[in-house]
Amino acid sequence: MLRRIVIAVCIFAFAVSAVAQESRNFTFHYSFTVKNVAAGKHVRVWIPAAQSDDFQEVKIVSAKGDLPLKKSREAKYGNELYYAEVDKASASELHFDIEYAVQRKERVAMQSGPKLTAVALPVKERTQDLQSDALVPITGLPADLAVKVTQGKNDPLEKARAIYEYVFTTLKYDKTGTGWGRGDVLYACDAKKGNCTDFHSLFIAMARSQGIPARFEIGFPLPTDKHAGEIAGYHCWSDFYVDGKGWVPVDISEAWKHPEKHDYFFGSHDVNRVQFSMGRDLRLSPAQDGKPLNYFVYPYVEIDGEQYSNVSLAFSFVDVAPTVAAK
Repeated sequence: MLRRIVIAVCIFAFAVSAVAQESRNFTFHYSFTVKNVAAGKHVRVWIPAAQSDDFQEVKIVSAKGDLPLKKSREAKYGNELYYAEVDKASASELHFDIEYAVQRKERVAMQSGPKLTAVALPVKERTQDLQSDALVPITGLPADLAVKVTQGKNDPLEKARAIYEYVFTTLKYDKTGTGWGRGDVLYACDAKKGNCTDFHSLFIAMARSQGIPARFEIGFPLPTDKHAGEIAGYHCWSDFYVDGKGWVPVDISEAWKHPEKHDYFFGSHDVNRVQFSMGRDLRLSPAQDGKPLNYFVYPYVEIDGEQYSNVSLAFSFVDVAPTVAAK
């Protein structure tokens, strides 16, 4: 009898785990403080905003700040954002806090055809996702590498898999030294190490050089072994597009950290994340005075037209049990 009970408990636990993998419900706090603001200065603040799509449902619980927040959207990728401005600052610190309620869904593209978006990619989007970015060249070294690793392969899916394998086996997840974290493809090729930004930038460069549209997505990771806590920093991942199949997700740095999920992360994104924006070289709205942003996941601040970096960040999450509809 005891053995039957143990087996039943194990089966129940497995079932709960399987269900939990399909979606994750949580609140996410995005908070920060602009510090040591000199009186009388012109301050402008841009804040990336999480938004709903096919794989996450986002509701804004509250959006508060020491300056009035206005919703806006940048033109290149359609990323939503908040904007705040004061002509002459009077407070030495400016606090902002946005709380989201999020349901993140597991995204599995390679195991089930219906979950792929079998529609034609618009010409504008295809062109954009085949172009180089400032730190993501599609000629030279990454293109030469792509030719080498995809030799003998004609199918875009096979080429993408070969590029995935190259990045997975060549780069080491290592955040020591300097140069990592910028998504600088030539750095990644030379150093053969970096973080998620470097892994996926190299994948995107090599894929685009082979005529495979690819895009960069960034947000925050959620730990798998905790139900609440602070989040130290961002996480990013990628998609590539195959005609007739749609966008296919990859997460090579997570595969590197969890090699038992190597195959899973070619074609899947798990639920342990929340996306905030897409793309590189972003001109915000209203336009910043500085150069286009390499990527947009942390708040961007300018004081008197110059980028200002004295910003204290605080990100956190709390898991929430999903609502069960009454029968």
